[in-house]
Amino acid sequence: MNDKNPSVSVSAPHGTGHAPANRFVAVLRSARLPAVMLLAAAALGLVLANSPAGAGLMSLLEAHPLFAGTPFELSIAHWVSDGLLAIFFFTAAVELRHELTVGRLSRPKEALVPAIAAAGGVVIPVAMYLAIAAGEGTAQGWPIPTATDIAFALGVLAVFGTGLPAKIRVFLLALAILDDIVGIIFIAVLFTANLQIGALVLAVVLVGLFAFLSRMRPARLRGLWVAALAVIAVGTWAAVLTSGVHATIAGVALGLAMAPRPADRTSHVLEPAVNGLVLPVFAFVAAAVVVPAVEPTNLSPAFWGVMIALPVGKIVGITAAGLLGQRLLRTSAAARLPFVDLMMAGTLGGIGFTVSLLLGQLAFGADHELGAEVTLAVLGGSVIAMLASAAFVSVRARAYRRAQSHAARAAHD
Repeated sequence: MNDKNPSVSVSAPHGTGHAPANRFVAVLRSARLPAVMLLAAAALGLVLANSPAGAGLMSLLEAHPLFAGTPFELSIAHWVSDGLLAIFFFTAAVELRHELTVGRLSRPKEALVPAIAAAGGVVIPVAMYLAIAAGEGTAQGWPIPTATDIAFALGVLAVFGTGLPAKIRVFLLALAILDDIVGIIFIAVLFTANLQIGALVLAVVLVGLFAFLSRMRPARLRGLWVAALAVIAVGTWAAVLTSGVHATIAGVALGLAMAPRPADRTSHVLEPAVNGLVLPVFAFVAAAVVVPAVEPTNLSPAFWGVMIALPVGKIVGITAAGLLGQRLLRTSAAARLPFVDLMMAGTLGGIGFTVSLLLGQLAFGADHELGAEVTLAVLGGSVIAMLASAAFVSVRARAYRRAQSHAARAAHD
């Protein structure tokens, strides 16, 4: 996910026995393998939950193995969604800060078009969802179809998009990053219950201490410095969890607060674990739902709202808003994306997956049957968007490669 820190080498010196392991780490930093692992983990979770082993798996995920009688007596499933996923949100926040300060979103004019497109990719799916599922008990699911999964979208682009112009990847990355910001805001604002002010104040103090300490970077006692940062990070997560705010927000706060250089290096170190472990484990756990034994005509409006609004709402919203943004801002011909490429980006934007699954858990976690239906809708809508975008990207990449080949032959003649 994070390719902005080329100064950190992952290659092993010649003659050592670590080259194969380092090559695997490098692959985990690419876009292709993590996307495949994410899909495979989700498929495995869904299959196992609906197999003879399903009852044992569900009992395991609902077990509370640690800290009985305390606020930290979480089920294994919640340790994954509230704890492990905070690491992913830390790395996402580091990338957000980088892009907003020195990266692709630091120049307002370049950020405005994907920002307008991202807004369309939020508003239209919400409107579409509410048009289908605005009734009592289902309306709260409206944030679910607003998310775009960066890892999956860029994975599809990397696998099928050889030959596409770099500006398409830049547009998609900016769009997905802005979607992440919206998702983080939704999680923080909409899904906070029984707010504990004292714990929240403690979390703010710890984030401030973390920010201060991360800027010291002592020449000596470096191990102690790293250990202190780790302890403060864990304490911040515990305080946020106790406060009633969703615990993954701790990862966001720490990623934004940490000094840029150590934050980039930390994110770079964590990236293989996030891509190879954190996201697949979360996808496995989130997708481990029992398929409801209901006829398609009896599925809830929330199911159909997500299933339709995620792939369709995204492509309509991103395409229309992207066209509007380019026209309003009079984007130059060199930077402008054609209508068909905006449609392609909109199709990729419909791959919701990680954040959509989390939003579904937060919106309908108390209703197991409805939560299962919504999880299936997220998986189904994302798979539809993934298959459609794979075909779309392949066709467009082939067209661009053909045009480049013709241009090269014309220049040679």
